[in-house]
Amino acid sequence: MEYDESTIKLLNTIHKNPELSQRELAEAIGISVGKTNYVIKALIEKGIIKTHRFLNSKNKWAYKYILTPKGIKEKTRITREFVKRKMEEYEKLLQE
Repeated sequence: MEYDESTIKLLNTIHKNPELSQRELAEAIGISVGKTNYVIKALIEKGIIKTHRFLNSKNKWAYKYILTPKGIKEKTRITREFVKRKMEEYEKLLQE
């Protein structure tokens, strides 16, 4: 499966800041909250991330997003593919 740039940014942001809300994640990477929610649900279904509720949170809907071991491997793989794809695009531009 090929991931877009916003998914890669989302995974990197979750990895660095697992306690951000969906709204904060959306703002950090420049996509809508709806798209953030959609992508997070898909990543959870694929086993790439998981959620944990904050036990001491006053907000009962507060979650922490965590990359699973599978998610860490997948993040590395798709980042590598993304960089490779961008390098190929750059080489094509140089040839033109």
